[in-house]
Amino acid sequence: MSSTILAAGAVVWRKSEKKKIEVVIIHRPKYDDWTFPKGKTEIGEPLISCAHREVLEETNIESAFGPYLGEVEYSTTDGKKKVSFWSAKAIKEKEFKANAEVDQIKWVEVTKVKSLLTLDTDKKILEKFINIELDTKPFILLRHAKAITRDEWQGEDDDRPLDSYGQNQAKRLLAIYQVFNLEEIHSSDAVRCYDTVNPITKGLNLKLEVTGKLSEDTYKKDKEKAFYYAKELIKSNLSVLLCSHNPILPKMLNKLTKKSEVDADEGKLSPGDGWVIHRIGKEIIQIDRIDAPSF
Repeated sequence: MSSTILAAGAVVWRKSEKKKIEVVIIHRPKYDDWTFPKGKTEIGEPLISCAHREVLEETNIESAFGPYLGEVEYSTTDGKKKVSFWSAKAIKEKEFKANAEVDQIKWVEVTKVKSLLTLDTDKKILEKFINIELDTKPFILLRHAKAITRDEWQGEDDDRPLDSYGQNQAKRLLAIYQVFNLEEIHSSDAVRCYDTVNPITKGLNLKLEVTGKLSEDTYKKDKEKAFYYAKELIKSNLSVLLCSHNPILPKMLNKLTKKSEVDADEGKLSPGDGWVIHRIGKEIIQIDRIDAPSF
């Protein structure tokens, strides 16, 4: 029995000069179809990273990812295929060059694109896209990667570093979180936190804001400091990532989303996991969970 083929893609959008929403579709000469940019994952590649890569490779469009749209399944000659989709805003369009895989791309008003799509599964994703709010900004709560256990560490807890597995997790986080076009990164002053986000910060050429207000030690003394720090950040119209600890982040998520109509995740984060709060101003649109990179 063949295994399921994993793939990912995105509905990439922009506003026209007339302020109408347009989405990009691609033509594949091999299948003679019109579809959204998508493709198969590479070995060990996270789905969201795959989707981002495929958009760039197939359209030459740089994009900022928004809410997750869901997944579709269908049968191919190679077996069952499962494709995950995100919404993505076009932020930089470079010249498209036709190739053997994609010979045309086309921007179409979202109200007119359904009749051009070949696959029914794409039409289902389009319906989900039409029903979400666009132009969101992400506010990301990331738990630090896997650290040396407290039993193994003799020094101060804030100095406890990532173990070898956690170091490898941290190296793989850039490929995931670069898709959100981040503008600010904030971290607890614990070594395991800022070492988790350092690869992202350096890869995106951003300044890392390190603060004791997001640490476990501060949280034990004053449980409100971390929340108020996050509350001020979420008011900004910026794409922000905040790295902290498991005792803090679930409660922070619940407080930040308490007045919204969106249900907060009831679970906890494993090392390297994150929540993405998609927001427009003060309104929370959707919360997505991002699993830690696996290898």
